[in-house]
Amino acid sequence: MAAHHHHLRRGWCCSFAATPHSPDHRPLPAAAPARKLPPKSPSFQSSPSSRLAGLIDPRRILSPGRVSPINPDGSPAAAAVGANSDEVEATAREQQAPPPFVAVREEEEGTGLDLKLCLRGRDGRGVVMELDSAVLCESSAFFAAMAPPPEATVGGGGSKRIEVDGVENVDAFKEAVELMFEPDPMRWFVRAGVSRAIGVLEVSSSIMFDRGIKSCLEYIEVVPWNESEEERLKNLFARCTFDEAISKDVMARLKPQCQISSDDVTVHLIQSVTGSTNSGARKEMQSLVNGLLSKSSVYQKDLSGLNKGSLYQICCSCLNSLVEHFKEDCHTDNTIRDSKPMIERVGKQTENLKWLFDILVNNDMAEEFVELWAKQEDLIRMHGQASAMFRYELSRISANVFVALGKGKVQCPSDLRSQLFHGWFRPMLLDFGWLQRCSKGLDVRMLEENLGQALLTLPLQQQQSLFEEWFQCFASRGTECPNLSIAFQVWWRRSFVRSSVESHR
Repeated sequence: MAAHHHHLRRGWCCSFAATPHSPDHRPLPAAAPARKLPPKSPSFQSSPSSRLAGLIDPRRILSPGRVSPINPDGSPAAAAVGANSDEVEATAREQQAPPPFVAVREEEEGTGLDLKLCLRGRDGRGVVMELDSAVLCESSAFFAAMAPPPEATVGGGGSKRIEVDGVENVDAFKEAVELMFEPDPMRWFVRAGVSRAIGVLEVSSSIMFDRGIKSCLEYIEVVPWNESEEERLKNLFARCTFDEAISKDVMARLKPQCQISSDDVTVHLIQSVTGSTNSGARKEMQSLVNGLLSKSSVYQKDLSGLNKGSLYQICCSCLNSLVEHFKEDCHTDNTIRDSKPMIERVGKQTENLKWLFDILVNNDMAEEFVELWAKQEDLIRMHGQASAMFRYELSRISANVFVALGKGKVQCPSDLRSQLFHGWFRPMLLDFGWLQRCSKGLDVRMLEENLGQALLTLPLQQQQSLFEEWFQCFASRGTECPNLSIAFQVWWRRSFVRSSVESHR
């Protein structure tokens, strides 16, 4: 290759084209017929596919070398390389059509431009490149097998000819050939960008241009990709087989080396959120995880495998912490109690439990949480002894559970619903005023409506006991107590009005 380096910048030229009807573009003799690209899945080492995509702008003229446009309809566009301008005009007048080529740049003698490479796209447009055949064949095994033998040269430079038909991405093909003559590939890629590098990689794979494959992969691995470019790479790697030694770093970015369950990662994320000591960051992370777990999220298509056991372990851990906080509060002398840190600690765990309950509800896993909450006898007992400044946080958890039951999002047996109301209905009546003043996003009207609806799912005898308790509380406390009037009227009609009518039938 060292012998060719002084020609790298000047060892090729090209023209944009559909095939011209001129002597320069007559079909090859039988000894060197036109070749098509290899099939879509050839067995090349490091290069199994030749499928290309995209078109080339026929107006674009690249340098160095000679660039000649060819009209899509096949008519010649200008005079032959090196022709005098007067001769060009005369010839054009005589033939009443433009000559086949335009000389963009005149090469010095001895530059080695001894081969014409004609690329024809599937849309009829194409490129003609004048190249140093030695560099082309040394760079690509595909072209080395296609190059005409030395005895095919009958005259000056450019008499050898290779044709490639049916090219999908003429632009990328031309750029892959240019790369063979580029002394600093990485500099070229920096100017070109990732999208063009992927196109060149695909062509390099199809023509067995190993140095080009290596350069493309080295560049692609070190730069960021957008999601569209990532999908193109995944599709390319699914169709092509690249040498593992040079592609492993790109593959490591496309696919994990060992299989990792998203459910395990999710559990770790949730644990990090519940253990967060920064309230602002915790809310931000909760929102982020909620987006990932959303059923409409593009990141999560199947939530059925979310690890239920691990989620409940986190729930139990938060509940145990909550119990310990209330025990600490109950056994601390009121004269030395530091209420603010306790409020923050209790608030953190109740916020965690509310968030976890929402995740469980959205994934149809919340029945066990209702049972877990209904059986918190220690918390129910300590609720009456704790300061009203933070005990209402427990009723905030109960509120979420009652709303879910009232909306029918959680289905629990009758005895479990009865146990839940037996333990947490009275604390709800006592804490309702605090919940109104410190709502923290709780919709109090929604709570009143669904608390009444959930109460109406109990046996009528239990409904009577609870509605009588509510009636006494509401009569003395007014708006400091939830308004269950609508549900109370439903219960009354079911218990007395309808039963009275039925008894007289």
